[in-house]
Amino acid sequence: MTAPVCHILNGPNLNLLGTREPEIYGAETLADIEAACRAAADAMGWSIRFAQTNAEGGLVDLVQAAREATALIINPAAYTHTSIALRDALAAVSIPKIEVHLSNVHAREAFRRTSHVSPVVDGVICGFGSTGYLLALQAAQTLAAARASR
Repeated sequence: MTAPVCHILNGPNLNLLGTREPEIYGAETLADIEAACRAAADAMGWSIRFAQTNAEGGLVDLVQAAREATALIINPAAYTHTSIALRDALAAVSIPKIEVHLSNVHAREAFRRTSHVSPVVDGVICGFGSTGYLLALQAAQTLAAARASR
């Protein structure tokens, strides 16, 4: 039996974490977040596939590639507010899906309060910094177990 697999996908500019607006996004790098996610997934008996792209089409491709996974966690970054293509790709994937944002998007600029992604995912975690990814892993495990028991 293979371990459950969770794809953790990251959108544009998240490769700059640690140096990009640390007062908003914190001092941790994306590599730091990946390491924490790997440790948490290992403790759960899960494996993860962690990826980041600045390209909208690349992110759509990554979502489509996750169709057979156990769960999907996505930080779409700016594409949250702009990408119908990403929204449609997520709608086509029937596994548990969780949207994550490092900052509280509702406490920022008005345009960040609109998400094309939120209506097609199971839940949203925002405002907890990198801890949001770990919370999303816990939620993914809970959602996957609930679906498996149906």
